[in-house]
Amino acid sequence: MDSEEESFVRLQDESLQSPEQLRQEIERCKELYSALEKECAKLQSAKEAAEQRTQELKKEEELHKVLEQQLSLNGDEERTHQIFTIKEENNRLRLEKQILNNKLEELKKRVFWNDPVQILSALPEKKMIFKGLPANKEDMNKLMLIPLIRCPLPGGSALITFEEAEVAQRIIEMKEHTVELSCGQLEELDQCRVKVQAVPMDILLPSALEIRLTQSSRSILVSDLPSLSISKEALLDKLELFFSKTKNGGSEVESRNFLEDSQQVVLTFTRDGVAEPLIQRGHIQVPIGKGKYKIKISPCMSGDVSNLQLQPSRCPRTVLLLGIPDVMSVESMRDALEIHFQKASRGGGEVDALAYVPAGRTGVAVFVEDTAG
Repeated sequence: MDSEEESFVRLQDESLQSPEQLRQEIERCKELYSALEKECAKLQSAKEAAEQRTQELKKEEELHKVLEQQLSLNGDEERTHQIFTIKEENNRLRLEKQILNNKLEELKKRVFWNDPVQILSALPEKKMIFKGLPANKEDMNKLMLIPLIRCPLPGGSALITFEEAEVAQRIIEMKEHTVELSCGQLEELDQCRVKVQAVPMDILLPSALEIRLTQSSRSILVSDLPSLSISKEALLDKLELFFSKTKNGGSEVESRNFLEDSQQVVLTFTRDGVAEPLIQRGHIQVPIGKGKYKIKISPCMSGDVSNLQLQPSRCPRTVLLLGIPDVMSVESMRDALEIHFQKASRGGGEVDALAYVPAGRTGVAVFVEDTAG
């Protein structure tokens, strides 16, 4: 900053100055004034900055005091919160432990029914007679399927099964056949002929089969029923009455069905949790008429096909004939076809079976396992 003497403007005696000197003096004063204004603005800005910084420091100091007070309070609150959290976690773990214990008890009850061997032992007994022995011990645990295939047949077709597969192959290779329709009965048909097409008979056979068994949660299977001189409906009424009472371990019965093929009864309750305790008992004494009879209670199992794989298979001894017109009765046409394809001169051979479907109708052919040869 300029010295104190330079802060004042000393004017000389105007009588001693010329106009030019006065102008110069005025310009110099203007420059000094301008410099003073700038200096004043700087000082004002510095003052405002200092005041603002002072206010900020005061606010920071107040904030620090508040934070110190909060930290002092939060220490106790945090400890209280930690204790509360630990208590909540302990309660949650106790509840989870109780739930797991309940599930474990339930699993212990169900483990008996999850074992296929145990389930089989709980099912009703049925007397069976097995004849013959398996050719290979490795096949003893395999399920053997005997196919019973139903295949639709269109109208104007016939199926011929020969005794020899070579005959069927020969007929198929010839493809087209001219069949004489004269049977020696009608003269006007003596010269009547029809052409038919011979094609192989392909069907789909199961190559793999998976069956899923499901135990009903509301149904029981009642077996070992006594042979009494009462109607089946009366027997169902007595069973429903007995098993609908809670003192007998039952509940309201939704439905009852008599299995005619096995002389067993399926009882279905209206709610869950009733069937399983009864099944675990295995047997129960039921009053019917004047006596009490020990009957067996088993799980009610239902099965459905979960996976079925099919593969095409050709019938080696069967030929499908197509394009047969409806010009004769069913019996006459069947006889004409059999006579024609039995003749060795026409590539045929001994016919094992023949089925004919006239035009305008449909039929179903049933294929069973080939045991010829």
